[in-house]
Amino acid sequence: MYGFKELLTFVFIMQTQDTITSAQNPKIKALLQLQQKSACRREQGLFVVEGRRELMHCLSKGYQADTMFVCNEIMTAEEEYDKLLKALPLCKTIYVSANVYERIAYRGGTEGIVATIRMKQHGLDTLPVPSQGHAPLYVVLESVEKPGNLGAILRSADAAGVDAVIVCDPLTDLYNPNLIRSSLGGIFSVPTIACNSTECIQYFKDKGIRILTAQLQDSSLYYDTDMTLPTAIVMGTEATGLTDRWRQAADAHIRIPMLGILDSLNVSVSAAILMFEAVRQRQK
Repeated sequence: MYGFKELLTFVFIMQTQDTITSAQNPKIKALLQLQQKSACRREQGLFVVEGRRELMHCLSKGYQADTMFVCNEIMTAEEEYDKLLKALPLCKTIYVSANVYERIAYRGGTEGIVATIRMKQHGLDTLPVPSQGHAPLYVVLESVEKPGNLGAILRSADAAGVDAVIVCDPLTDLYNPNLIRSSLGGIFSVPTIACNSTECIQYFKDKGIRILTAQLQDSSLYYDTDMTLPTAIVMGTEATGLTDRWRQAADAHIRIPMLGILDSLNVSVSAAILMFEAVRQRQK
C-alpha cells in the first residue's frame, strides 16, 4: 500500500526524470516495431497496450508490464499516479514528450500512457470443463481475419459471460494493437485461445461439449436449438463460411433467419445474436 509520502516521491521523480523528445530514439523505434510487426511481438514475447482503462483491465487479469511510456503533459491527475503505483511497482518507466506520445499513440484520449506487456500462453487445458451446476459456453471462430471483428466479438462475449473465445487456425495476431483497441480490453477479460481446428474438435468431443455450427445450409433456426447444455457456437468467415470438418463434426447446424435481400450479417453481429440467445435460454 502506497501513502502520500510515496506518491509525492513518485511525482517528484516524474517531474525531474529525463524525457525522450525524439521519435528517432532507439527505445521509441523498438516500441513502434512491437506495435507494427507480429514477428517482433512473438520474438520478444511482448505486446503493446495503450490507455489506462485497457492497461488496468490487462493487469487485473494477471498480465505483467515490462515498460511503461508516460507523457507527463497528458497524465497529470494524482489519482492516476496512485493507481499506477499500486499496479506497476516493478515496471520500468520511460517519459516522453507530447510530440513523441502523439507518434506512439494510436488514438487520442488515452491518458498519456502506453505500456509493453509480457505475453501469457493460453491453451485448451486451461478452459473450464462441464461440471454439476455449470454448462460452459464457448464461441469458436474459424480463420478469423479482421482484428476489428474479433475485437467486437470479444466485447459481446464479455457482456454475455462467455467462458472463452477460441480462435482456430487464426489469420490475425491475438496481440494485434487493433484487436486490443477494438475489444476495449475484452481480450483480457475473456479467456482467448488460439489453436487448430482438429485439436479443438477433439477437445469438445472428449469433454462432451455440443458443437453448434452457424450455417445457412441444412440448418435449424437458432432459437429452436437447445443452448442450455455445454455448448460451443462455431462461426466461420463472412467470405467462405465454415470448412467441412466443422460442419461434419457439428451436433447441430443453426441459422439466423434472413428476411431482407442481403444474404449475410457481419460475423460480429451474428455472434452477438447467438451468444445472447444462449443467455436468454439459460436465464429462462
